[in-house]
Amino acid sequence: MKELIPKDEYGIFVDAHDVARVDSLYVANYFEKEHKTVLRNIDAILNPDSGFSHEFGQHNFVPTSYIDKWNRKQRCYGVTRDGLSALAMGFTGKKAAHFKELYIRRFNEMEKFIKSLASARKDFPLLTENIKLLYENPKPYHFSNECDMLNRIVLGMSAKQFRLQHGIEKGKSIRPYLTKEQIAMLEILQKVDVGLLVSCPSYEERKRYLEWYMAKIKEDKNHVLR
Repeated sequence: MKELIPKDEYGIFVDAHDVARVDSLYVANYFEKEHKTVLRNIDAILNPDSGFSHEFGQHNFVPTSYIDKWNRKQRCYGVTRDGLSALAMGFTGKKAAHFKELYIRRFNEMEKFIKSLASARKDFPLLTENIKLLYENPKPYHFSNECDMLNRIVLGMSAKQFRLQHGIEKGKSIRPYLTKEQIAMLEILQKVDVGLLVSCPSYEERKRYLEWYMAKIKEDKNHVLR
């Protein structure tokens, strides 16, 4: 399964369709179950006689695979938060309760990031697509740092701060609330930043160059207007 955001230490990742999932191997490990037991439990949920709908199983348990230590291809599943809730119903005890809480928290954090990424795609489509190409395993901060930097340079604040200041719903794109000049500048700097990501790995250096570039554009524009 293609991963947009790679697995964290708990096996949670984001698939190519922006869905947060957890690898069933990690579920087995953290809940101290044999993976074959977890697979058997998933198979029971996917059974037509289980009481769960076909749609529920199809969406929440996506078959995938891994290579074991003997270089054999083995099956596993990418499980959503709802799928994990159904799967972990029978996992009892203090340790199981602790990991249920932990996974709920981690899923919430990942889904919050997915919403931010969806907003970033609307505002910086070229930049987000190129970040996915440039980094083999892009992390959430690869997207958020770059988008925040551009917004701070042009708007003087992050998108989050802009929403708070203007009473815009959390996670909603700020693009419709910007001026034509702000949008034009963000479009220009987005294109420049794509090139800088390849040639300039230092965040601070990219920021300084982009600030200089914006100042230069404004200076030249003012010169023309005189």
